[in-house]
Amino acid sequence: MPFKRYVEIGRVALVNYGKDYGRLVVIVDVIDQNRALVDAPDMVRCQMNFKRLSLTDIKIDIKRVPKKKTLIEAMNAADVKNKWENSSWGRKLIVQKRRASLNDFDRFKIMLAKIKKGGVIRQELAKLKKQTAS
Repeated sequence: MPFKRYVEIGRVALVNYGKDYGRLVVIVDVIDQNRALVDAPDMVRCQMNFKRLSLTDIKIDIKRVPKKKTLIEAMNAADVKNKWENSSWGRKLIVQKRRASLNDFDRFKIMLAKIKKGGVIRQELAKLKKQTAS
């Protein structure tokens, strides 16, 4: 099975380790076989090891080492943020962040809702079993 995500200029990546954890960045230049120059609208351009990056399916059309203004325009034109939030990977991370921010009472309410849902499902299943048996 061939690779689908290549390290290339304009590839959007997710930082998976370090102080920028969870941030979407764009590869603007490849330094060597281990590092790339990355940039994002809300961060300072820096070099980052490939081990700290998870490549996404999103790619924007930019030249090598663009100016910050050009990068921001290209990201807005490619609708990177919206594509990320609509992807299954992005939605999963959003749900994880939401669950991590819950307090004890919110978790308690969720537990009660799950119990109630399970009871309703059990009742409906019992009705269906009774109908098929008779």
